[in-house]
Amino acid sequence: MKRRMIKKVLLAKISNWLTSIEDDEVRAIAKGNVIVSGGSIASMLLGEKVNDFDVYFRNKESCLAVAKYYLKKFCELHPDWESENSKTTKPHIVVDDAGRIKIWIQSAGISGEGSQNGYEYFESCPDDTAQDYVEKVVTEADETDSQPLEESTKSKFRPVYMSANAITLSDKVQLIIRFYGEPDDLHKNFDYVHCMNYWTSWDNELVLNPIALESLLSKQLFYQGSLYPVCSVIRSRKFIQKGWYINAGQFLKMCFQISELDLNDFEVLEEQLTGVDAAYFHQVIDYCKHRQASDSDFKISAPYLISIVDKIFG
Repeated sequence: MKRRMIKKVLLAKISNWLTSIEDDEVRAIAKGNVIVSGGSIASMLLGEKVNDFDVYFRNKESCLAVAKYYLKKFCELHPDWESENSKTTKPHIVVDDAGRIKIWIQSAGISGEGSQNGYEYFESCPDDTAQDYVEKVVTEADETDSQPLEESTKSKFRPVYMSANAITLSDKVQLIIRFYGEPDDLHKNFDYVHCMNYWTSWDNELVLNPIALESLLSKQLFYQGSLYPVCSVIRSRKFIQKGWYINAGQFLKMCFQISELDLNDFEVLEEQLTGVDAAYFHQVIDYCKHRQASDSDFKISAPYLISIVDKIFG
């Protein structure tokens, strides 16, 4: 798909989403601070179907305002949450000492409207024509619902799934709160370079990075380094299944970064597994949490982790 068409798709999608925000102040804050980056632009450049549009925010103020808005919306859409859970377990926003924004959800760590796949940077499927594609991605109804609802009760861009790091809306929009900042700062947290093209809401500009385009044209994964190398190794299999190539040197870079991590530290392991196959790895984390709660001397070991992975993944 050409640059002009990609800009048209992104502008229409983000404009439609912004229009759905009922709070005028939140809408205004978001409008001037949205960055779309990641797999959606990669998919469009390859003429493939977009799984979802990853929306990032330019600064802490906009990220926090949007996160609070949709957390409130999610709770309004689930009024029985409060009656089934005490005030202390209700989801809420946490801002840590480093300024990172998280949604805190007790135990489950994730919450959704029916079943929903975990956060993925990139998914792709073949598409027919650019024009049909434009019409489809701009207007396509939500496909994440597992329970049938009356069409009249469905609102566009409603929150259907939340994790600590992202809020998934219907109609293929994902709000990433894990990172915020200018595009160059955001991309320091990206692992594979092909996802580093981006679009900005304040000037309707689409920036295509040469190194990202080279990776896309060759369908070769190039690892630039990441804070989450375990996640990157696991994510690589998704691309390989889609016909991408990765050389041994890229795995060596990931392995070396992993060697510098203390995966026996529960918090480190949990952080590294965030964002990949959430449903399965959440169970791994949950097993470790329960064991730790019952045994204060418990430490994660390779034999223990192997045993529960085999049990969960079969």
